[in-house]
Amino acid sequence: MNFRGKYKPEPVGFQLAPMIDIVFLLLCFFVTSQIFSQWEAEIDVKLPTASTAEVQQRLPGEIILNVMKDGSTVVNGRVLREPELEVLLRRLVSLFPGQPVLIRADRQTAYEHVIRVLDLCRQADIWNISFAAGLVEKKSGT
Repeated sequence: MNFRGKYKPEPVGFQLAPMIDIVFLLLCFFVTSQIFSQWEAEIDVKLPTASTAEVQQRLPGEIILNVMKDGSTVVNGRVLREPELEVLLRRLVSLFPGQPVLIRADRQTAYEHVIRVLDLCRQADIWNISFAAGLVEKKSGT
């Protein structure tokens, strides 16, 4: 009995199931990475509003400095004292000249705290600075 002679395997075609798995994993990766690249909205900073404020795209590598009500500065979820912030800014400029910085200050933050952070940026030779402002909410019915 020779069974091998009658059975001829067919050539393997394009495998669709592994391709769907890979595409699904890539989709999960990009959705997850998009969540972490969004604005730092989880920090409790209520921005002052401006009628000409615009929602702009984040610049690549942009550093966000959050100035809280009490004057503390939060960068990437870490509270930094003035010397630590100065070291961070100087290191950024030495590695990436022209580094963009966005300053987000709470609407109840004293002006002196914002100027202190701005002065630290200037001492570190950072010139590409933006200030964040919230959009004016339109009241319904008017």
